[in-house]
Amino acid sequence: MRFAIVTAIIRKELTETLRDRRTLMMMIALPVLLYPLLMIGFSKLQVSQREATADRISSVAVWGVMPPGMREALVRGGKTNIDVTAVPPDAVRQGLQEGTLTRPPAAPADDDLTDDAAPGGRAGAAAARAAAPEPDTPVLVAARTLVTDRRVDAVLVLWPDVAQALEKDGAGRISIFYDSVREDSLEAERRLAECLRDYRDALVRQRERERGLADGFSIGLDVQPTNVAPEARRTGQLLGLFLPFLLVTMSLLGGFYPAIDLTAGEKERGTMQTLLCAPVSSLEIVTGKYVAVWVTSLIAAFANVVSLGATMMRILPGSQLHVSPSTLILAFVMLLPVTCFITAVFLAIASFAKDFKDGQNFLTPVYMLLALPAGVTMLRGIELNAWTAFVPVVNIALLIKSLLIAEAPPDLVFLALVSSTAYAVLAVLLAARVFAREQVLLGGRESLRSLLGFERQHGGTPGPAFVLTAFAVVLVATFYGSLLLRASGVMRTLLVTEYGFFLMPTILLVAGFGFGVRRTLSLRRPSILGLVAAVLIGSSAWAVVAGLLIRVLPPPESLVRALEQLLLLDGKPASLWVVWLLIGVTPALCEELFFRGLILSGLRRMGMWPALVGCALLFGLAHSSIYRLLPTVFIGLLLTWLVWRTGSIWTSIVAHTLNNGIAATLVYNKAVAAALGAGTGAYLGWRPTLVAAVVLLVGLGLVRLVPSQD
Repeated sequence: MRFAIVTAIIRKELTETLRDRRTLMMMIALPVLLYPLLMIGFSKLQVSQREATADRISSVAVWGVMPPGMREALVRGGKTNIDVTAVPPDAVRQGLQEGTLTRPPAAPADDDLTDDAAPGGRAGAAAARAAAPEPDTPVLVAARTLVTDRRVDAVLVLWPDVAQALEKDGAGRISIFYDSVREDSLEAERRLAECLRDYRDALVRQRERERGLADGFSIGLDVQPTNVAPEARRTGQLLGLFLPFLLVTMSLLGGFYPAIDLTAGEKERGTMQTLLCAPVSSLEIVTGKYVAVWVTSLIAAFANVVSLGATMMRILPGSQLHVSPSTLILAFVMLLPVTCFITAVFLAIASFAKDFKDGQNFLTPVYMLLALPAGVTMLRGIELNAWTAFVPVVNIALLIKSLLIAEAPPDLVFLALVSSTAYAVLAVLLAARVFAREQVLLGGRESLRSLLGFERQHGGTPGPAFVLTAFAVVLVATFYGSLLLRASGVMRTLLVTEYGFFLMPTILLVAGFGFGVRRTLSLRRPSILGLVAAVLIGSSAWAVVAGLLIRVLPPPESLVRALEQLLLLDGKPASLWVVWLLIGVTPALCEELFFRGLILSGLRRMGMWPALVGCALLFGLAHSSIYRLLPTVFIGLLLTWLVWRTGSIWTSIVAHTLNNGIAATLVYNKAVAAALGAGTGAYLGWRPTLVAAVVLLVGLGLVRLVPSQD
């Protein structure tokens, strides 16, 4: 691919894209104007509404006989007015006077005149009332009529036993009827509850003084809840409800019109045919268009972050804004893999459209399908976890939300970025495949099987796109499969994962697509020198990892314990040969056939070093842990080099078996570990590490003596 041609195409497409007024409007003008207008407008509206509600005087109806001092307590402050004209119906008035009407005992949270003691505060008390509403009684029906008709904001009912209870030092029963839908009614209820709380406190203090009791005698426990969340975390929680969703949707919108314009728009203008007739390859065309659309999507995302940050600083000036600019920048960086994925999907699908209108019809449902799931960030309790880390678009939205509240575990961040990168690679491969079909670009149709390259090969080997797609599918299936099997125990999970998610797909893909079995899986007889090198490498690689690489990136204690449980088969008694069979032979056979067999055969066309590094990196990513990435990539590089030089998968199987088996033996038998100097300390000692490094170098030297099978 000629990068000068690609650069020229990128420059051309960006120039044409930025000339389009619709793109500029959606990419820059909309976020710059939208956030300030919406957020400042909504905040001003909310503040003015709150101020107007606070300034209004609450009109309250009081039914029943008020004890001494209560009227003064209610009207103190001048914010509550007792409407003496709002009298109850005669039947209710008579029932209250005669004592035939009493408060129903099933009304939750009403025994407390304030909702502060209810779980969750006022919101918890309101939820309790909604869960078990008071049954319709004559008093409730009459009060509801007054409040619903807006004659008063609330009705305060003093039941007949109030006066008698207070005289006998008991608790008078009072009810407040209000309408939670009306802000004025909510404010009236709050004011009444506050006034009655003050009245109650004064009454309790008077009783304590009269009896010579210590202050606080009737309280018993003075409970003071304290929110331990710092201001930055609270602000992050607020921003996390809507910021990720806005960033994702606006980034989607930033790439929406450019993708249509550079594909369906060019078909409509007739310039696509001219571009295809130029002396440029389809790979150069798709790369140029892809980068152009991706850049516009990034500009849109950046404009959204900057505009939103500036708007928040305007609304919450000074110390009230507790989200650092670095957090917003990090949120923008997290958008990179998802914008890669979205751009490729938009380009691939828009390529099937015949004109601009057709492109809008194609991409609108795709836009909704990708944007709406990101709205889960607005739901409390939905967070980044093992189940959501692999969900496209949603994982990045939840990752941004986790970053805002400073609660993003490294392993989950790693999984979210790995899965998003995998989806982006698949989408890019799909876009490249579409652009390689001139029939599609010129408005024709092609079968999905032919477009995706799913035809039988009849003895050939897979290509890079095929094996990368296979890896992405197996990665997701393995991850979710292992989560579902977690409760089944280590042994069953290990066997199903290795044979069901690695070995079986390898066999089905090779047989189903007609690849040459021997060539694809490198099923050649190894040389004696190759086997000796494999034994040396497999016997020493674990020690180099345990004594050197673990020091560079030490895993957390929880991961160490989990690996020990895995190597010990979850503590179940088993013979050493069973441990070697399950921990050594099984992963070596299944994983090597998949990675050093199927995957490596597809990457060979890219050249030696890209194939070696790519296969080792995929092997490391498949272990789904950032703490295990460096060791597994190192081991994967050694195993891949073995197969590349010897041409036989059996050498890597032998080395893999020894590496896993020896590590399991040391965990299984502490006496053997102590004899080898691996029984003490967090890491392997320097002496056995240096010995192992020498053995490893000898093994690598022997590999170089094996005639290359490339």
